[in-house]
Amino acid sequence: MKILLLGSGGREHALAWKMIQNSKCSSLFVAPGNAGTASIAQNIDLNPNDFPTIRDFVINEAIDMIVVGPEDPLVNGIYDFFKNDIELNNLPVIGPSKLGAKLEGSKEFAKEFLVKHNIPTAKYESFTAETVEKGCKFLETLDAPYVLKADGLAAGKGVLILHDLAEAKKELRNMLVDAKFGQASSKVVIEEFLDGIELSCFVLTDGKSYKILPTAKDYKRIGEGDTGLNTGGMGAVSPVPFADKLLLDKIENRIVKPTIEGFQKDKIEYKGFVFIGLINVKGEPIVIEYNVRMGDPETEVVMPRLKSDLVEIFEAIGKQELDTVTLDIDERAATTIMVVSGGYPEDYEKGKEISGIDTITNSIVFHAGTKLQEGKVVTNGGRVLAITSYGNSFEEAIKKSYQSIAKLQFDKMYFRKDIGFDL
Repeated sequence: MKILLLGSGGREHALAWKMIQNSKCSSLFVAPGNAGTASIAQNIDLNPNDFPTIRDFVINEAIDMIVVGPEDPLVNGIYDFFKNDIELNNLPVIGPSKLGAKLEGSKEFAKEFLVKHNIPTAKYESFTAETVEKGCKFLETLDAPYVLKADGLAAGKGVLILHDLAEAKKELRNMLVDAKFGQASSKVVIEEFLDGIELSCFVLTDGKSYKILPTAKDYKRIGEGDTGLNTGGMGAVSPVPFADKLLLDKIENRIVKPTIEGFQKDKIEYKGFVFIGLINVKGEPIVIEYNVRMGDPETEVVMPRLKSDLVEIFEAIGKQELDTVTLDIDERAATTIMVVSGGYPEDYEKGKEISGIDTITNSIVFHAGTKLQEGKVVTNGGRVLAITSYGNSFEEAIKKSYQSIAKLQFDKMYFRKDIGFDL
């Protein structure tokens, strides 16, 4: 079986690592991939958003399945592109339709979906440049802190949580009038702040049935103690220690089931991952956001805990036979810690040679922002490597990851030393 995986980050390396464990996967192509995927699959220099070129590659290589890692191609409609192609409409594309991808592509669409299907979420209103002053008035009706979310895709950085009303009004104007996040913030959702502890729930669905993957918790802020700027994620832990059976049952019955039923009621075609960002407020799970793909770095802890065959699961999704599959999960905990470029998430340099990767034996090294240059692995992004370890507890797994990180070296390397501190 020939599979094309789209994407270039740690998520894609973890998915590739899992998929090549399947004997059916005879060839795995990753577009564009990174230095990590190059060592286990064949990297292809293709833009995941260039659908006609991807189509040519699919035909020339007789590809049997496309797995979409990042959100952009999904929001841009890659599922519909192939579904509407007479020659290729039977090709399984793992990811939702363009309408389904709006759950991530538009915060307003997601909030409307949540409210319509009685799924618990924070109170909200949305505003544009024309209604910016109304937005400022709405902020006055809320208690601090204030949550501002760019409606569109902003690479995980379009959410601001501000404690000062004047600053919140200023940032709202920055987003709407001065286009702080470009087109992504042409509309802004203002949301009631919820005080609790966050976790992520990952669901696989074929549009009719679903399977719930292990929970995970990621750490978004650059600084220790969850301070500083938001990033794409600095580390993750799975399972989430406080997610007991009672909380998991509430998540399934109040959130997962009505989400999948909502797809059916709204005629949303959806074959892929649903990432549900949650907050646990005094034992009650409330939805913060949907993503329409696996999270990163959560994939790097969830995939190592999945014992079942990922390619077989994807095949079942393509055929709408997910209800015939049983998920087998590793009981051990897994943790990942991101090693990032100095200066990230603001300006950082690329092309720094990385040493020590081949000396790590107690952990799995997933590449995120790397590339091969003259036979050497060098940095090629803000988040560079994800170091994942197993343990009988998350504390043991974290300890192993830090011991492995001690063997790595590149100029201006940075990582948080407190992942799991709040658990």
